[in-house]
Amino acid sequence: MGEKEEKCPDGVKYYRLSEIEEQNTFKSTWIIINNNVYDVTKFLEEHPGGEEVLREQAGGDATESFEDVGHSSDAREMARDMVIGELHPEDRDKIATQEETLVTTLKEESSWWSNWLIPALVAAIVTLLYRICTTESE
Repeated sequence: MGEKEEKCPDGVKYYRLSEIEEQNTFKSTWIIINNNVYDVTKFLEEHPGGEEVLREQAGGDATESFEDVGHSSDAREMARDMVIGELHPEDRDKIATQEETLVTTLKEESSWWSNWLIPALVAAIVTLLYRICTTESE
């Protein structure tokens, strides 16, 4: 086990976020769901949604994706067998911060495009088409 791994007196293994982020290869694929660390390496080929879905989440927090899909109780039971530990308590706020930053950045960029540029282009095209149609009919 890595030097970053810590063990709590109650036997729970804690992994640092940096160690989990390194586990995103075909030889070792870990994900985080609700602060639990899952080793899904052996499950990649068996995942009903395809291995790409798990590979996209490898080394990071998959909580939102996991919950959005609405996994069955059988899937949740299978997942329990893949838990290898928990995200270290000191790193739990880091994954929330990373997600908020990404969402904020994406929303800011998309709002500029969707609120100004796209409507302006559509208006210009409609105006040109209108003028072309009215000019030809005269």
